[in-house]
Amino acid sequence: MKKRFLAVSMAVVVVLGMALATGCGQSGAPEAAASAANEAVSAVEEAGAAAEDAAVAEVNGLIEKIQVQEWTETTEADCAAAKAAYDALSDEQKEMLDDPDYFGLDTGDASADDPLNQDEIGENELLVVSFGTSFNDSRATDIGGVEKALAEAYPDWSVRRAFTAQIIINHVLARDGESIDNVDQALQRAIDNGVKNLVIQPTHLMHGAEYDELAAAVAGVEDQFESVKIAEPLLGTVGADVSEINADKEAAAKAMVAEAVSVAGADSLEALADEGTAIVFMGHGTSHEANITYDQMKSQMAELGYANVFVGTVEGNPADTAFPEVKKAVEEAGYTKVILRPMMVVAGDHANNDMASDEEGSWYYGFVNGGEFEVEGADAPVDTGAGFGADNVTCQIEGLGRIADIEQMYVEHTGAVIE
Repeated sequence: MKKRFLAVSMAVVVVLGMALATGCGQSGAPEAAASAANEAVSAVEEAGAAAEDAAVAEVNGLIEKIQVQEWTETTEADCAAAKAAYDALSDEQKEMLDDPDYFGLDTGDASADDPLNQDEIGENELLVVSFGTSFNDSRATDIGGVEKALAEAYPDWSVRRAFTAQIIINHVLARDGESIDNVDQALQRAIDNGVKNLVIQPTHLMHGAEYDELAAAVAGVEDQFESVKIAEPLLGTVGADVSEINADKEAAAKAMVAEAVSVAGADSLEALADEGTAIVFMGHGTSHEANITYDQMKSQMAELGYANVFVGTVEGNPADTAFPEVKKAVEEAGYTKVILRPMMVVAGDHANNDMASDEEGSWYYGFVNGGEFEVEGADAPVDTGAGFGADNVTCQIEGLGRIADIEQMYVEHTGAVIE
C-alpha cells in the first residue's frame, strides 16, 4: 500500500514539473499549473483513500475467514495473518472495520487465564468442556472458577480444558495468542498422553445441542480409553414438561438468587421485594427441545416462593421467555426496579452486550427506555411500553461459574461418576 502511494506521489511531482516547465513564458501558465496541481492532489487523495479502503477490506476478509466453527490446517496461520494485518492499520482505519471490537475491545488480561492444554497428563484426566468466551476476565473468573474448584477437589486427576465454540477459540488465538483446545484436540491430547481414565465435566447448563455434540465426539474415541464417563451438566436431566423439576434446579436457583441478593447489598430477597425490586435472570435460549429448562427454572423459582424473580432468554424459541413478556410480567407483578443478571456460566458477549449494553436492543436499554423491541422470529417489533428509567435498572455482569455453591454443584456431579 505504501509503495503504491509513493508511486502516485512521485507522479504528482512529475506532473507539476511538466506543467510549470511547459507554461514558462506562456500566457495563462500560472492557471494551467494550478489546475494541474489540483488535479494531481486529487489523484493522490483518491489513491490514498482507495489504498486505505483496500487495507480495511483485507482485514475484514481475514476476520471473516476465522469466524468459522471448524478448525482447519490453516487456522493458526489465518489467525496470525488477521492480527498482523490489523496491527498494520492506523487508528482511523481500525474504526472503519465492520467490527472494530474484534481486536480492539479490552476484555482484560489474557495472561491471567490458564488454557489448561499441558501434556504429561498422567493416567487420570478430568476434561472440563465449556462453550467458551473471548472475554478474558470472565474466562479466567467464571470458567476458571469451575476448573479450579474441580482441581482442588480431585488432586489425583489432571484437569484440562476444551471449548466447543471454534469461533471463540479462533478469536482468542488471533487477538491474544492464547491457544485453547477444541473437543477433538483435547481428546486427541488425552490419547497421545496415554490417559487411561477420562472423566468429562461439561459446564453447560443442560442436555442441549452442545451436550449432544460432545457426547457424539466422545463416543467416537471411547475405545481408546479404559474408562470414559460424562458427568451431568449443571441443571441435570431436562424433564418432560414445565412442572418436572429436580434437586439440581432447586440448588442452582437458591445459589443464583442468594448471590444476586448479596451483590445487591440487600438483607434478603424479601427486602428487595419490599422496595419494589425484581431480579431478572437472562438465559441464552436454544432451539433444542431442552429449551423447556428455562420454563422449568421459572416453575422452580415460583415453588421456592421467589415472587420477585423472573427468568427470560435472549435467543432460541423464546415465546413466554422473550424480553417483552418478561418486562410485562415484572410490571404486572407491581415491581418498578430491576436487577439484571445472566443465567449463564460465563458472563461473556451475551451478558455484556445483549443484557448490559446501553445500546438499543439490549435488555438494559429495554427496561430503562421501553419502546419497541425486536424479538427473534417475530414479524414486527413489539411495543413494550414505558421504561423504568436509568436509576431503577442495574446490571450484575457475573457468570454462574464464579459462585461458590455453583462450583460445588459441578464438583458433586464429577464426584458422582468418579466414585
